[in-house]
Amino acid sequence: MSLIFRAASAFGAVCVALLVLMTVAAVIARYLMGTPFAWTEEVSGILMIWIVMIGAIACEANRQHLTIDLLENALKGLPRRLMVFAVNLASAGLLAFMAWQGWALAKATAFKKTQILGISWFWLDLAIVIGAGGTALVMAWRLYRPDAAANPPADPEHKA
Repeated sequence: MSLIFRAASAFGAVCVALLVLMTVAAVIARYLMGTPFAWTEEVSGILMIWIVMIGAIACEANRQHLTIDLLENALKGLPRRLMVFAVNLASAGLLAFMAWQGWALAKATAFKKTQILGISWFWLDLAIVIGAGGTALVMAWRLYRPDAAANPPADPEHKA
C-alpha cells in the first residue's frame, strides 16, 4: 500500500505543480504581456479531474478518506468486523461499477474532441476508470488481507 500511496501522491504532486505553473504563466501572459493563453482553462480542467481521481487512490491506500465511524465504534468483535467487511465490499463493488461505466463512457466519447486543443474526451473519462478502478482494487486488497485494514500506516505528517 505504501508504494501505491507514494506513486499516486507523486503523480498528483506533479499535476498540481503543472497546474500552478500553468496558472502563473497564464496570469503573466494575460496581464503583463496582453496575450492570454486560450488553452489554459481546458488543460486546468483536465488536470483537476486527474488530480481528484488519482488522489482518491492515494487517500484510500493510506486510509485517509473521510469516514463516519459512529456505528463502527459502537460495535465490538464479530459484528464490527462483519459490518466493516460489508461496507468495504459494497464500496468496492460500487467503485468497480463506476469504473466499468467510466470505461463505457470513455469508449463512447472517444470521437469527441475538446474545443481548443482537440484532445479526445477518452483521456478525460479514463481518469474515472483509473481512479475508481484503482480505489476499488485497494479496497478489494483490504478485503483479501484484513490485517492490512486493521493496522493502517502511520500518518506521514505526524511522525513520533
